Amino acid sequence: MSQPEFIEKNRILAPFTSWLVGGAADYFCCPKTENEIQQAWTWALEKKLPVTFLGGGTNVLISDQGVEGLLICLKNFSGIEGEEIVEGKKKYLKFTARSGTSKGELLKIFLKYKLAPALFLAGLPGDVGGGIVMNAGVAENLSPREFCEIVQAIEVISSPQDWNAKVYQHSEVQWSYRHSRGWQPGLVTKVHFQWPYEPDGSILNKVRDANRVRLSKQPLDKPSCGSVFVNPQGHKAAQLIDSNGLKGFQIGDAQVSMKHANFIVNLGQAKAQEIWQVIQHVKNVVKEKKSIDLQTEVVLLGRWQT
Repeated sequence: MSQPEFIEKNRILAPFTSWLVGGAADYFCCPKTENEIQQAWTWALEKKLPVTFLGGGTNVLISDQGVEGLLICLKNFSGIEGEEIVEGKKKYLKFTARSGTSKGELLKIFLKYKLAPALFLAGLPGDVGGGIVMNAGVAENLSPREFCEIVQAIEVISSPQDWNAKVYQHSEVQWSYRHSRGWQPGLVTKVHFQWPYEPDGSILNKVRDANRVRLSKQPLDKPSCGSVFVNPQGHKAAQLIDSNGLKGFQIGDAQVSMKHANFIVNLGQAKAQEIWQVIQHVKNVVKEKKSIDLQTEVVLLGRWQT
């Protein structure tokens, strides 16, 4: 097949990531429909090009040397449908979201109905697909606090040749701390959400209070990926980093935040390689001083030589 018109060449990827770093994709598109995804994916396979999917860009570090092959950005593959209150023995809010839908849009839905998930969603960047891949959640002791608690089912496409989505019910997915398994390989296209319809009239004030706390404690005014390191068992990553004097450690314009030690921020002109070097330095110091291996869920995309 010929190259679809909506596929571009050599598109710089930095604007599509929350760190605002990264080189160009050889080929790039932002499809709006399943048909466009299928066309782009099929074309790349026929050209024997590697295919990379990018969601909200909040948990990835894209190489300064860019990404080989076709990168399919899902930010425009968004939308919510089927929003309804279902009555039975118990009432539930149910709806379906495309994988590129931002978590902020989910927040709006739960706020509209004054439901508890709004509180943890207020602290999460990125999109719905990324929420599934890493079972996104918050450290605070909330209910719910992780994506798996609000998901009823997910739809996954395994290849462009077989466009019949396989539906995985919640119980068929293996959920764990910042991971989900059992549905790969494939692309999450839609997520079905469900939560008991038990309105809380104070939820808006709770979200406002939580946002004020986050603004005071987190460097939300600077580009970052959110928390970089997973909290080790029995420890807080930020405390481990801070206790070793690493706040403010800087390579180029990549810096361990002075406000929150588990954030690495872009002060303006940071390179992806500089961010990666800061990550490695933090890991090495904590390992040397505390004998603890810090793990990151940051995914490296592109032409890396680490």
